[in-house]
Amino acid sequence: MESMEPTTAAPLAPAMAQEIPESPSAAVSNVAAHDRPVYVYAIGRVEPRFPSVSVEKELAQAMGRTDSAGLTDRESLQSTLADRGNRYLARQLCWVFLVQGMETYLLTPRDPADLELLIEAVRPRPEPGDLDVLIGQLGPIAPPEACGLAVPVVALDQLYSFDRDSLLDAIPVPDEVDETGQERFRGASSEVLDRILQLSDNAGVRDEHRALNYLAVRYPGIYSRTAQAHLANQSLSGVEARPSRLTGVRAIVDVILSYTHRQTDVTEKYFVRVDVTEQFPFLVTKLSPFYDRS
Repeated sequence: MESMEPTTAAPLAPAMAQEIPESPSAAVSNVAAHDRPVYVYAIGRVEPRFPSVSVEKELAQAMGRTDSAGLTDRESLQSTLADRGNRYLARQLCWVFLVQGMETYLLTPRDPADLELLIEAVRPRPEPGDLDVLIGQLGPIAPPEACGLAVPVVALDQLYSFDRDSLLDAIPVPDEVDETGQERFRGASSEVLDRILQLSDNAGVRDEHRALNYLAVRYPGIYSRTAQAHLANQSLSGVEARPSRLTGVRAIVDVILSYTHRQTDVTEKYFVRVDVTEQFPFLVTKLSPFYDRS
């Protein structure tokens, strides 16, 4: 969905059934154990860190050379890093990607020009709703000198920085929703977004999580379907992501949404297929009714 692409501003699911929830770092370790390229499509936050006291002091001196009167520390930091004359400092920083507040990856731009993406992720006025979408390839565990973090390095290929309100505003409102129902639609969309952000082990490396994260920022059908279900007095009662029967040469994930009527307890299911074979997931089939064949 092109309008949902979070290029300048621009996730669905209750936690999938698991016997023992993992932390994001544990999920990364389990997937990385496989002998194949591991791609990352994760939702979280980028934070700059100092690898040494000398870099911290050098940045402080650079900040002191700028006209920062009236600026907060964060605003001054962002302004200093954005100055191309201080690009050498931006290259020295450790760029950490946090998932649910946990240090999960250390980011290294594959193209030096993409350092700009990391700098843009440093908001002058950070808000709780700020989010970043990371697309890259999983590498080895960072060396000890890298800010002392024993987390995997990710070769960064793309980074989208946006905020929660921008994502919700970008979701097209279904034609059947009138003006009075638009606030309810936004509430339904907000609920879907919250559910995926609360997944305990979603580090964006497992096929099912990459599919969910992709749908959350690129496919509005999941939000529209949930809003329609609420209008029909149904609740989003479950989301399951599992390998599709079509999986063979290519890795395809079926994402199944369950909606249960609040009075009759009757459940309807819908599913969408996502191809996650390579680094960039894409839609295989749009959302449609799902019928169990077991």
